[in-house]
Amino acid sequence: MDSKRIGLISVHSSSLIFGGTALFSSWVSLPSSDITFWRSWVAALALFLLLRFRGIKTRLNSTRDTIAMVIAGILLGAHWITYFHAMQVSGVAVGIIALFTYPMFTVFIEPLFKSQHPHWQDILCAGLVLLGVILLVPEFDTQNPVTQGILWGLFSALLFALRNVMQGHYLKAYRGETSMLYQAALAAMVCIPFLTEAPSNIHNHDWLLLLLLGCVFTALPHSLFATSLRYLKAKSVSLIACLQPVYGIALAVMLLSEQLAWTTLLGGALIVGTAAVETYRS
Repeated sequence: MDSKRIGLISVHSSSLIFGGTALFSSWVSLPSSDITFWRSWVAALALFLLLRFRGIKTRLNSTRDTIAMVIAGILLGAHWITYFHAMQVSGVAVGIIALFTYPMFTVFIEPLFKSQHPHWQDILCAGLVLLGVILLVPEFDTQNPVTQGILWGLFSALLFALRNVMQGHYLKAYRGETSMLYQAALAAMVCIPFLTEAPSNIHNHDWLLLLLLGCVFTALPHSLFATSLRYLKAKSVSLIACLQPVYGIALAVMLLSEQLAWTTLLGGALIVGTAAVETYRS
């Protein structure tokens, strides 16, 4: 199988699994920082055991790579906290939609790392994604929790775009599982000052959900996502991954009974169309 096909399969698979991640912001009765802490530790432990079982070395090659990995881990932890907080403030649909402005950030950030200018096709795709996001958001009101969720989601999107570009530019030599092992552990450390609940106060139901979130909905899809960045440009991965809000919103409608307007359907169609075009171009 050629490298581009591996990259495309990885990013589409991760997007499908990521779509279900947003549901845990409603299912787990903990603040976003606590969810991120336990999610990160469970994911890091699962990846460590997997890599040890397969006999894969996890040593970093240089000081530069270590610094890049630390920065990427901090960005990922901050991204997870703000993302879950956005969904807890405004609902799954709005939070996940706001996050998916990150392809636009990526289109303009990635060329800076390569001393290039954005291509007009990428700017056009980013514009279509923006239009889709605007259509999906029901209203803009600074006094409304929806607006607060959008702002948190935009900040989370910027953090995620920066992490993805760093991953693709500085850490592409590492396996996806290796990168996520380090970054998940670092993300957990970022959350320590913001923890609110002692482990003894967490219900058994929440523990089961956190284990599921950490193993199946974090370690696996993020490893696939990091793998895709080894074979595709970060902007391509970001735009293809715009399928994630479509999956996430569909699951929220089915499992959380969230309501959708016709503008949501139209915005989703724009996002899916942009992802399809970028897949074809890749």
